[in-house]
Amino acid sequence: MGRRRSLAVAAACLALSTCAAFGPPRLGATARTATRLHHASPSSPEPEGPPLNPLLSRIKPSKTVEVFSLVKQMEAEGPPVTSLCVGEPDFAPPQCVLDAAAAAMSAGQTRYTAVTGTADLRAAIASDLKSRKGVEYDPVSEIVVGNGAKQCVYQGMLASCGPGDEVVVPAPYWPSYPEMALLVGAEPVILETAVEDGYLINPARLEECLNDHPKARVLMLCNPSNPTGGVHSAELLEEIAAVLRKFPNVVILADEIYERLVYTDSGTCTAFASLPGMFHRTITINGFSKSHAMTGFRLGYLAAPARYARAAAVLQGQITSCASSVSQAAGVAALEEVPESWLEGNARGMKEKRDYVLSELGTMDGVSVAVPPDGAFYVLPDVSSYYDGDDTALCLDLLKEQRLALVPGGSFGAPGTVRISYATSMEELGVAMGKLREFLESKRR
Repeated sequence: MGRRRSLAVAAACLALSTCAAFGPPRLGATARTATRLHHASPSSPEPEGPPLNPLLSRIKPSKTVEVFSLVKQMEAEGPPVTSLCVGEPDFAPPQCVLDAAAAAMSAGQTRYTAVTGTADLRAAIASDLKSRKGVEYDPVSEIVVGNGAKQCVYQGMLASCGPGDEVVVPAPYWPSYPEMALLVGAEPVILETAVEDGYLINPARLEECLNDHPKARVLMLCNPSNPTGGVHSAELLEEIAAVLRKFPNVVILADEIYERLVYTDSGTCTAFASLPGMFHRTITINGFSKSHAMTGFRLGYLAAPARYARAAAVLQGQITSCASSVSQAAGVAALEEVPESWLEGNARGMKEKRDYVLSELGTMDGVSVAVPPDGAFYVLPDVSSYYDGDDTALCLDLLKEQRLALVPGGSFGAPGTVRISYATSMEELGVAMGKLREFLESKRR
């Protein structure tokens, strides 16, 4: 019964995720019964209650979150599920980070901090950005520490645009970007990229898009990219900046959360704010989840000119107030005590996993990766030769038949693909590639 129930949950969950929006939630059986007993006779119509915010009718649920929740539900009811759906490093944070968190608790650093973060952490962030990225920020007025980089992206968008504005989102994209645009009252404009370009922004297409959309106020720039792993080179970023100089009212939201995981010869990722003329209009997002495996610490930051940082701080003060004081102490240790060799070693390990996954995919019939990703820990292979390009149906059957969880590429604006996160052990990757191969071969017979 447990397995059948799990598969029923799987079908319902992934079917829900293909819908364009939520409908109003329905009361469960117990709640319906209680409602009838206390508020109406058994023959009375079920009351719907007050309406929800109409904005919710436009917001899609996160497929990554849904699939991950489903995996946990299935594992609670049956054998383990092999999951490559969540972008979370499989290694532990450095010991000095854990020690700093423990020391902070022991020392009584368990109270509220300033909304923008502790002075120590903001100073450490400013020092790191200056020494590594060549961008100088005032730690007092130009840095805001938040509860994860995701919160910082949302606050950056909310601070820089609103109703009547448009947000340019290159596709494939992290699914939260267009939904955040809707949440702030703006309209997302999807800028398609080409697989033969490695899904990187084409400057000419960007200029055409901005000409066609004079209401555009924000450009989302995720570099390295989730979900493709693509890395915009310094040269390409300068070409993009040259286009943006023609459109002075566009703010660049530069999500650089994966910048410590780059596999090019240089091993670095250029900060967009460091380009000539871009500092005053760039809001940089970064954090500790991907670089230091501190996902559960929920610690990120926004670095931007004072007017944007000040606006983000006002918003955060009304939404969550400060980030965890303990997490912030751990963040200081991450920036000041973790040796560069630790970070470089993790990048080498991720590159080995990337190479293994690419080699396995390269031997699977009907699967292609046109340009190998140079960063992050994702691969977005084309599997459109299966299921007539229906990536959601493919992922659902893969979960049912092989207990292997991948995320449909359609949720990232890339129909006919699947996103593979290789931020797991080599052993788990070996199991996953075997399951995927067996599944695809069964569909070719």
